[in-house]
Amino acid sequence: MVGWFEIPVLNMDRAKKFYDIVFDISITIHEFGEFKMGWFPNDPEKKGATGSLVQHEMYKPSTTDGALVYFSCKDVSKELGKVAAAGGTILKPKTQIGEGHGFMALFADTEGNRIALHSNN
Repeated sequence: MVGWFEIPVLNMDRAKKFYDIVFDISITIHEFGEFKMGWFPNDPEKKGATGSLVQHEMYKPSTTDGALVYFSCKDVSKELGKVAAAGGTILKPKTQIGEGHGFMALFADTEGNRIALHSNN
């Protein structure tokens, strides 16, 4: 049901670099008036929502408030292993969810957002 998500950022260049490193992707930057957006890559052949980093005065990062975005991974350990070197902080290490639901982890990005990872391995 989720069609789009937006992650608030204070510094688009810093945030783009962080997410590009952690997920081994290339975010594209677009400006729409006062909004600066960094779009995550989208593959229409794959299941799941895509979204954007957003820099605007109305968007405020938080490690405690708001929705929690989960990024799907093959193994949480791979992306989590890049977080500190990219400037983020691990909030919760790889943890088994239980009852066959896989694993999760939490980190804070360079902008102060709480972000989650999920994998079956």
